[in-house]
Amino acid sequence: MKRFVLAATLASACNSSQSGVVHTPTNESQAVVASAAGQRLEANWKERLAQPYAYVEHVGDYRRLGDSMRALFAAAAELELETSGPPFALFFDDPGQVPIERLRARACLPIAQRGSASAAGLQYDDLPRAMVVYARVGGPYPDVAGSYPVLFAYLRDLGWSPGGPIREIYLVNPKDVSDYRELLTEVQIPWAARGN
Repeated sequence: MKRFVLAATLASACNSSQSGVVHTPTNESQAVVASAAGQRLEANWKERLAQPYAYVEHVGDYRRLGDSMRALFAAAAELELETSGPPFALFFDDPGQVPIERLRARACLPIAQRGSASAAGLQYDDLPRAMVVYARVGGPYPDVAGSYPVLFAYLRDLGWSPGGPIREIYLVNPKDVSDYRELLTEVQIPWAARGN
């Protein structure tokens, strides 16, 4: 199995020397990495299936996304919306490139069927099918962003470029844990071959 061992502190500075080369991945293509918190992460790739979802638009500081999540859950409860999986967030902008007040994100709930009209502050969209690199990250939500440099380094190493918003899927409900270290989040970054 092809494995890469990367230190998270070096990952953000890592540049691929194979610019312009497109690698054909195998199911065994994987990166084992250490996060800034010392946690081992396994980065890999997969196909994400298309998914209809309901969402609340969020503009501004990503650290305030919890407010939009609460609004999403309240609207979903009001409509008795049937969900088909755990909540997730989509992050459209890089906080290093976009002013905080203009950052765009969505607080989302997957649904079996797309709604026909906006109600109770909800909007609907379809998450397209895509190839993604991903990793599962344990611990508090503010620590999840520490996996991003590792995943971007993995993308560069494979000769791929980011191809859409970053998705964080919140796999464990915070109400079900006694310690936030028990939380689990899957981070997905859609990719495209360089030059496409």
